[in-house]
Amino acid sequence: MTNPWKEIKLDDYEGHMSLDSVKQLQTLNIMMKDQLAAFPVKSAMILGIAGGNGLEHVSKDKYKTVYGVDINEEYLKAAATRYADMSDVMRYLCLDLNTEYDKLPKAQLLIANLLIEYIGYDVFKKVVSQVRSEYVSCIIQINTDEENWGSDSPYLHAFDGLDAIHFQMDDEKLSETMDKLGYKMITKELEALPNGKALLRLDYGKGLV
Repeated sequence: MTNPWKEIKLDDYEGHMSLDSVKQLQTLNIMMKDQLAAFPVKSAMILGIAGGNGLEHVSKDKYKTVYGVDINEEYLKAAATRYADMSDVMRYLCLDLNTEYDKLPKAQLLIANLLIEYIGYDVFKKVVSQVRSEYVSCIIQINTDEENWGSDSPYLHAFDGLDAIHFQMDDEKLSETMDKLGYKMITKELEALPNGKALLRLDYGKGLV
């Protein structure tokens, strides 16, 4: 089965995510600014980078290398075009994390925003073990309605195929998963969205007591 993320047009994805009734694109942008600034690192990896939302917050004074990873090659091309001025820092990798996680390079900070929902905890464990970051910063969506995890919008049918690969997130289970890998939680922040959902940021550090 072809991963549905390869079929979703970037215009549909960004159009849906930026609707006033959804506002995930805008909220993620603000949250990513803090993610990129929060840790004493010089390299980072951003999983599920899509069209590059938030890359304007990558400081060239701080970062030597930032890897942008996505399964959709067209998304990566769009990000590279939009942020051409970041070409000396950005490295784009088109990979299916389900089968190609072992091709990921090492990075000091791993950022996974609205990504674990589509690969599950077991694959994410393999990704974290491969990248061997000092810090892992995740943003997951918290839903009050477990049956309807998507937000209603004119673009909704573009995402029909995602039902087959979507995992319902639980912050306690994610923290248990990270604990088994030797990571302890250092940050937990909740950002409300206009449609009754919320984005939960969870940061973890390796080897912390």
